[in-house]
Amino acid sequence: MTTEETARYAPEHSPRLDWAQLAPEVYKAMVRLDAAARRGLDPTLLELVKIRASQLNHCAFCLDMHTKDALAAGERVERIVQLGAWEESRHFYTEKELAAIELTEAVTVLTDGFVPDEVYERAAKQFEEAELAQLIAAITVINAWNRFGVSTRTVPGHYQAGQHK
Repeated sequence: MTTEETARYAPEHSPRLDWAQLAPEVYKAMVRLDAAARRGLDPTLLELVKIRASQLNHCAFCLDMHTKDALAAGERVERIVQLGAWEESRHFYTEKELAAIELTEAVTVLTDGFVPDEVYERAAKQFEEAELAQLIAAITVINAWNRFGVSTRTVPGHYQAGQHK
């Protein structure tokens, strides 16, 4: 390919439906639930949790949104890139962030069984009870958003950082 040639990307897929438009009360309730779940949580940690859950759930729209929001908030690219392999790159994260990421995986991938006691205990050592309750709520909410995004095939790539706030 020469420098004059333009890369041809695959065509953008179409969404299955605009669920927010078709179920506006559910969408509004989700926005309120999301706002309530984020209260008291560190915004940087929250974006890491949202990105990791979205990676696990293969939600391209939420990955687009939360990586852009994290970058706009000053998150380092390498920490976002390494999130998919956090167990191999623990040195990029604090112990508190690692506990949150591990809990996110356990809550997100319930097909592996219940949230293991040792995962919960590591999180409980890093978070006060009220903060842990908020973290679990935030993990639950991003998993719900991911399921809306994946099932309706919400198209990534058009989100502007800070747009959803």
